[in-house]
Amino acid sequence: MLAVSSFGDESAPAAPSSDVSLTINGERHALTVDNRTSLLDLLRERLGLTGTKKGCDQGACGACTVLVNDKRVNACLTLAVRCDSSAVTTIEGLADGDRLHPLQKAFVERDAFQCGYCTPGQIMSGVGCISEGHAGSREEIREWMSGNICRCGCYVNIVSAVRDAADGR
Repeated sequence: MLAVSSFGDESAPAAPSSDVSLTINGERHALTVDNRTSLLDLLRERLGLTGTKKGCDQGACGACTVLVNDKRVNACLTLAVRCDSSAVTTIEGLADGDRLHPLQKAFVERDAFQCGYCTPGQIMSGVGCISEGHAGSREEIREWMSGNICRCGCYVNIVSAVRDAADGR
């Protein structure tokens, strides 16, 4: 016969956790996290960095794109413990005080957003795309940013903004 435990069972083992140290937007954070915690949930729920959006929570929309060691990742699919000793950049870390990052400025100038929900992920992906050397043409930008969905359909303006930033305009 199988024993059935109640939902409030105090004897259930604690979830495994790990100590992690991350540099997020230039600031060092030492935390203990449940091993199952996504980088997205750590950023939004533990650190209050809500610029990174939770869209599909399955890695399909790109709303949660951040840079980890200057590489684009979907924060919803990345375990926080895997980022130990890493440098994470979120949308909050791009601007230099009141001075916008060139791609943020290009998004404003090109009107590359409507509702704005996807904008942080689009911008972070665009920054990664440029730094990876994948912004040589409109076609290349479209290909390398294809994992970022914009429900409002601002793709033409998004590509133009990435192109402007890549060209230093």
